[in-house]
Amino acid sequence: MGLHQYWKKRNFKETPEPRGALQSPADRLQFVIQKHAATRLHYDFRLELDGTLKSWAVPKGPSLNPHDKRLAVHVEDHPLDYGGFEGIIPPKQYGAGTVLLWDRGYWSPIGDPVVSYRRGRLKFYLSGQKLHGLWNLIRMGGRHGGDKENWLLIKEKDDEARSEGSEVTKHLTKSVASGLTIEQIASGRHRVWQSNRSTGQHTKSVPQAQEKGIQQLTGARHAPQAKGNLPQLATLADEVPQGDEWVHELKFDGYRILCRVNNRSAKLFTRNGNDWTTKLHRIAEAAGALPLKNAWLDGEVVALKPDGSISFQALQNAFDTRSETNLVYYVFDLLYLDGYDLKHAALLDRKGALAAIVPSDASGLIRYSEHITGRGEAVFAGACRSGMEGIVSKRIDAAYLAGRNRNWIKVKCGLRQEFVVGGFTDPSGSRAAFGALLLGVYDGQQQFHFVGRAGTGFSERSLKELHKRLIRLEQSRSPFVNPPNGLDARGVHWVKPRLVAEVSFAEWTNEGLLRQAAFQGLREDKPAKSVIKEGPGRSKPA
Repeated sequence: MGLHQYWKKRNFKETPEPRGALQSPADRLQFVIQKHAATRLHYDFRLELDGTLKSWAVPKGPSLNPHDKRLAVHVEDHPLDYGGFEGIIPPKQYGAGTVLLWDRGYWSPIGDPVVSYRRGRLKFYLSGQKLHGLWNLIRMGGRHGGDKENWLLIKEKDDEARSEGSEVTKHLTKSVASGLTIEQIASGRHRVWQSNRSTGQHTKSVPQAQEKGIQQLTGARHAPQAKGNLPQLATLADEVPQGDEWVHELKFDGYRILCRVNNRSAKLFTRNGNDWTTKLHRIAEAAGALPLKNAWLDGEVVALKPDGSISFQALQNAFDTRSETNLVYYVFDLLYLDGYDLKHAALLDRKGALAAIVPSDASGLIRYSEHITGRGEAVFAGACRSGMEGIVSKRIDAAYLAGRNRNWIKVKCGLRQEFVVGGFTDPSGSRAAFGALLLGVYDGQQQFHFVGRAGTGFSERSLKELHKRLIRLEQSRSPFVNPPNGLDARGVHWVKPRLVAEVSFAEWTNEGLLRQAAFQGLREDKPAKSVIKEGPGRSKPA
């Protein structure tokens, strides 16, 4: 389509929109969604392709519910520079109104994107600050005829889909660029806000925030306490982000836990909403004793060895023996405090408020997760030397957004992730119970793929305990869509894919199989069908 229609419709002497130009293809394809308060409020959905942003106007905005088929009207191509535009289009100009940068990130097409676009059926993954997972854009009837075609924007059924809370535009209203609402941008006062942020420094120091009270934090808003919260997740990357706009925390090797304190009584929930208060009753009691009445905390429960190091295997043993003596809850974020929702406040303000309510006692059951500003490479190197799993880097000015996004970046010291057990082999030599676990991951279509075996990392106790659980899950057929066959299938026992194992490994082979995989322990906090192949900057199978 090109940019001729875009240029023809605009007077660039009057509108602040960028004129732009065709650009050569990039290594990664960007996407952007702009909330546009024009004659009618709508959301402009844009995908980079062939040097421009292919664009659709979505009146109701995207929905996380796969049953919602959102009308998407194809409009003229926009220049790639438009992906950074936020502001006011003056009256009497085309598209007059206010534009807010609602989401941005990268998209990965399934198949050839040019061919799929011409055929009117695009399938792709989004990795944005708000939207993630697999999506579809489908043209409604007729042949390709330029702009003003009616398409449908539909969320695919995957781990990012939601039936409840699917109206994501209603509860995530702020700009991913400025942190402002569309009303604030329309007021024209946003330039002051931008100038305050331009130095890369935070708008309020932690001491100032504490003196004025939590209600004075920029972004804090009076609200009732939510009954549940979805955690923000980090995106895996190869390199640590640089600059003083990032802080870096240790990546804990444990279970992610959200804590709700209500009237000084605490409940603990896994990332999937399972209530683990009974399993972690000592930590729950300690949380209820914090100097606050109502709160939502985010953190990680870990097991400490006698030398102070963190051990995932020790965490497994603690749950097996129902002993909490060596468990500690490291908290790193504060989402709600005594009548105020803090999710839209900046990270450093949230952490400053959190540090003020967590005891400074380094031997307590609840501990504050410290951070270092800047110097990411040095922090990462130190974490790896100390035997930690890696680090999590976070933007200092970012709001807390449920789901996976680029405001939190995780970098691991070695390759490690969760896999689902789909079978086991007979033992050989002096080994008892079983030989190796057959491992798999799910794809966007919820198909279960074999990716290799783990035959090391077991203790004598874990072999026996795991074997008992595997026997109860045995079945006659393979659960994999690509099961090993021939000699590779000899002595294999298939099981229902229910158990999730944490596994470290050396690398992925060219055939998509694990090399030198070692079992670390079972995870009880994640459902099997949420386990997919991790990769830098994405969350989908290769």
